Amino acid sequence: MTDLTTHYLGLELKNPLVAASSALSKKNQTVKKMEDAGISAVVMYSLFEEQITHDSLAFNYYMERGTERFAESLDYFPNLDKYNVGPDEYLERIRKNKEAVDIPVIGSLNGVSNSGWIEYAQKMAQAGADALELNTYYLSTNPEISASQVEDNTVALVQAVCSNVDIPVAVKLSPFFSALPNLAVRLAEAGAKGLVIFNRFIQPDIDIEKMEVDSTLKLSTSDELLLPLRWAAILYGCVEADLALTSGVHTGVDLVKAVMAGASVAMVASEFVANGVERATDMLAEMENWMSAYEHVSVEKMCGSMSQRNVENPAAFERANYMKALQSYDNRLP
Repeated sequence: MTDLTTHYLGLELKNPLVAASSALSKKNQTVKKMEDAGISAVVMYSLFEEQITHDSLAFNYYMERGTERFAESLDYFPNLDKYNVGPDEYLERIRKNKEAVDIPVIGSLNGVSNSGWIEYAQKMAQAGADALELNTYYLSTNPEISASQVEDNTVALVQAVCSNVDIPVAVKLSPFFSALPNLAVRLAEAGAKGLVIFNRFIQPDIDIEKMEVDSTLKLSTSDELLLPLRWAAILYGCVEADLALTSGVHTGVDLVKAVMAGASVAMVASEFVANGVERATDMLAEMENWMSAYEHVSVEKMCGSMSQRNVENPAAFERANYMKALQSYDNRLP
């Protein structure tokens, strides 16, 4: 019999299919449906640093009514009253989700500074979160800030949080770091128990009719699996942290690929948003059928079997593969 059990952040999970951070976790009824469909853990939607700051600014406003500072400060932020919920309600939703299901619930913090992070990381743990995902969504646009500064700040932030909470912490990374393996090792040394690859940024488009910047969220496709798949295969065995793969996971075959590359779990959101959380049942059945057909007895034994360190041609994940791909393309040209 095929064993789908896996371990992630010190948690034993019944399978490697985890619900990625998304609005689906806002309703405990939906989280319960996820559990019923077979999903092994759920990552909460993110609490943004700006929301914590916004709460603080609002408090200061009522304490210092009559000054001009609040209005100017508030203009910096989007309308956060209409976006998501405040910190206290977020903590309450963690509690309600924990009451609704038996699977692990992982909190998510999104920010780039220590402001409020440590306090709210601790509050998430107190609310019952089984683990914490730090979503380091940071787009460096200032030419005066160097790559090393960005990395140092990220490591310092992770170290500060990890040293102040007693639940495991994972770091959700961008694919745009110039020396990702080195950063991965540093984050693990700072206390991170897991790395989530990768953060899927919203890429703005230009509406040439309305002459506006369009930031509409577009769901992923299986084609987007290739980038995190490559890096899972490269990082597997090189860093003392569990790997989670996210972006582009839509089928049971995608799940198999993620695990074979070296991921302990694969995180899914777009497929569930597009086709319902019930899709998890089909994805797990497809994975289990494939493993049975190819005589893979367990997820944990299959994990990393196609990582860079375990394939016959390790260079396939590096620069040599680029030249080979170009040559193959050239041969198809008339």
